[in-house]
Amino acid sequence: MKKLFSFLCLPMVLSLGACQSVPLTPIKAVLHVDLKRFMGDWYVIASIPTFIEQGAHNAVETYRLNEDGTIATTFTFRQGSFDGEEKRYQPTGYVFDTESNAVWGMQFIWPIKADYRIVYLDPNYTQTIIGRDKRDYVWIMARTPAIPETDYTRLLALLGEQGYDVSKIQLVPHRWN
Repeated sequence: MKKLFSFLCLPMVLSLGACQSVPLTPIKAVLHVDLKRFMGDWYVIASIPTFIEQGAHNAVETYRLNEDGTIATTFTFRQGSFDGEEKRYQPTGYVFDTESNAVWGMQFIWPIKADYRIVYLDPNYTQTIIGRDKRDYVWIMARTPAIPETDYTRLLALLGEQGYDVSKIQLVPHRWN
């Protein structure tokens, strides 16, 4: 009976093993972030959205450095349309790598701190990409609600080099009066 059970389970175990993807190397974060310069408003230009961000319009992430070194974060957007209900979330950021300031944990619910990595930051602190080791979510953000197409194309290429499936990235609509 034990041999029969093993024989019947072997194909299932082998097929599950075939479904596993090759593990990705850790995503590369930038070498250094000046936290004071990074603070402020960032417009979400495009993302692989989380379930709460589906249909987001006019999405803006705002950071403020607290005295204790945590990051007060406010994420606002309109749900489903420019006139949709305003949504607001206020997670707290925790800098895990204080040498680079580029690897954070973002806490929406205690005690979970989600992986949050600054994987690109231009020298003028006007464009950034926030990614995760799992490559399941990503946010391309800028200090303005739009960026040149050439910049967007370059940032997508950078994400492709980091192992992201760029076909999943969606532009976030912006219209400001």
